Amino acid sequence: MKTHRELDSWKLGVDLADLGYRVTRNFPHDERFGLTSQLRRAAVSVPTNIAEGAARGTTKDYRRLLFIARGSFSELETLVIVASRVGMLYEDQKRELLTARNRAAQTLQGMIRSLKS
Repeated sequence: MKTHRELDSWKLGVDLADLGYRVTRNFPHDERFGLTSQLRRAAVSVPTNIAEGAARGTTKDYRRLLFIARGSFSELETLVIVASRVGMLYEDQKRELLTARNRAAQTLQGMIRSLKS
């Protein structure tokens, strides 16, 4: 089994978390405990759960944590849409975040499928 650092889904997840931090730097200061924190936490949750799952000793635990990471992708998508609708994200930032999210989510879904067989 590969370590988490060798997994494309983990690498893409780290890139997504980095992007999430960069775009939220310009969010209003009064949102630091609101959308800023939530968006960052959802983005960081993805590679964190992949890493934890890869370190577990069983396929069952690994799959469970990959499903949690998949849930974080949906949470992140929702937060990006809300941030965009309330004027905290420019359209190009929204598109960049959702594109990165979709790419990482597809890779993760492939991992989940491979563990089912």
